[in-house]
Amino acid sequence: MPEGHVIHRLADALTGTFGGRPVSVSSPQGRFDAAPLDGVVLERGEAVGKHLFIDFASGAVVHIHLGLIGKFTFEPVAAPRGQVRLRIDDGVTAADLRGPQWCRTLTPAERDAVVEASGPDPLRDDADPGKGYERLRRSGRSIAALLMDQRVAAGVGNIFRAEVLYRHRLNPSTPGNRIDRRTWEAIWADLVDLMHYAVEHGRIDTVRDEHGPEAQGRDPRVDRHGGEVYVYRRAGQPCLVCGTSVRTRDVEGRNLYWCPRCQRRTKVPSGQRPRADG
Repeated sequence: MPEGHVIHRLADALTGTFGGRPVSVSSPQGRFDAAPLDGVVLERGEAVGKHLFIDFASGAVVHIHLGLIGKFTFEPVAAPRGQVRLRIDDGVTAADLRGPQWCRTLTPAERDAVVEASGPDPLRDDADPGKGYERLRRSGRSIAALLMDQRVAAGVGNIFRAEVLYRHRLNPSTPGNRIDRRTWEAIWADLVDLMHYAVEHGRIDTVRDEHGPEAQGRDPRVDRHGGEVYVYRRAGQPCLVCGTSVRTRDVEGRNLYWCPRCQRRTKVPSGQRPRADG
């Protein structure tokens, strides 16, 4: 499932490509009622966590959640290929949506309800991290599970979850109700930085320069997500800092990755910067 930075990049692409102009809207697959939107001005795309909203001048809002297999691609206009649920085009560029979990039209009030039910999004300036902390501190579930809860931190997925816990040396089994506010604020600040970098560069990089390929004389990581990471999808490989084998286990249906030697803390020490060797 795409992490939040992917959805924010899509929102920016929709605004940059079509914003402020009338567009053609169709459903080649026939599973979305596109007729009321065809020829209407597309005002902008907006992301909240893993929810993508497309605002039209008529007041209608298209709500998209890509789910596990959904993709939204931008290509020169040509005959649709495959099962295209939604196509938006301006005669030059076509944005084609395939395989989403959700693609539906909402009223502004219905969109507001979706946003209200979401947690704070580290990529939004209007996010209130305190809202996520209030949910986290009342729970006995592990911090690893809670970071994947979109009511705690909207847009955080498996990669950011594993990496931010590693960067702060936090034990992923620590219950949420044992995470103090300072630790949550450190996690949040790091997520803001890491996820904004991912929006800007289109890849997730979490490894500090001193642990990178050049500094350690190793080959760069090769993965479809791109970027250098400490533990994600590195089960059985040596930790880049201590050399201990990275472990993995299932946490509520998703694979968690962590270093059992580096990640022993239950809180962030006062004044610690978000660094893996801090």
